[in-house]
Amino acid sequence: MTDTVNTPSRRVYFLSNRTAITAETLGHSLLAQFPGIEFTSVTIPFVDSIEKAMRLVDRINAENEGTDMQPIVISTMADEAVSLIIHQSKALIIDPFVRFLPELETILHAHSIHESGRSHRISNQSHYESRISAIDFSLLHDDGMTTKLYDQTDIIILGVSRSGKTPTCLYLALQFGLKAANYPITEEDMESEQLPEVIRGFKGKLFGLTTNPKRLAHIREERRANSRYASIDQCRYEVKAAEQMFEQFNVPYLNTTTMSIEEIATKVVELTGLHRISKPDISHL
Repeated sequence: MTDTVNTPSRRVYFLSNRTAITAETLGHSLLAQFPGIEFTSVTIPFVDSIEKAMRLVDRINAENEGTDMQPIVISTMADEAVSLIIHQSKALIIDPFVRFLPELETILHAHSIHESGRSHRISNQSHYESRISAIDFSLLHDDGMTTKLYDQTDIIILGVSRSGKTPTCLYLALQFGLKAANYPITEEDMESEQLPEVIRGFKGKLFGLTTNPKRLAHIREERRANSRYASIDQCRYEVKAAEQMFEQFNVPYLNTTTMSIEEIATKVVELTGLHRISKPDISHL
């Protein structure tokens, strides 16, 4: 029998002078290419002063002292002075600002301002307000709670319970500024073999989500264990009936079994040709 060797995980730090969401997104995408390696990640936002940066360098060096595993820092620092301090740590530094700004300066024949917080301001108030309004709209019109403003929707997401309708709508609102409502397909709707009356007048705005019955049963089991609702037979019936409804009434739909919410929302926008109200948001660098 071969002894199992426990390899210590490598520390990864996601840093930013703002929320560090961009650093996390970039970092997770890069680290996912190394599935055989275990990582321990630490996210440190709002590193927005020289003093904080110096304390952080001391921390990184101290936490990794005595190990031969060099830590990794993935940083999105708009502040050049703070970034220079971070680069004094004994870590491998991955910083898109340092890597790509010089190339952009060359091709654009201009100097970047390196101004802290510049990319985090609300540069277009109407775009920002559109996103906030869209989020409020999607929360109000979640799961068919109200349908009174369906004439204002950009899209109405249909699907059986736990098929991903709510998170998809919220992502469409948050990232794309779209007023996305969602409406549940119930057993009563399936038995009638008709579109629910309340959405019949909005066929051009309908989009369906479906999923693998086994995946649906697993999700429902976590919510209502050992119930008819979560049984594989019930899930098979509902998924099949919903897909038949979508096809009968020419409602475009997407199988989301292996897709993340980000992928689902982006695919919905692509397939429907919806206009993204808000420009790409970089307020979270």
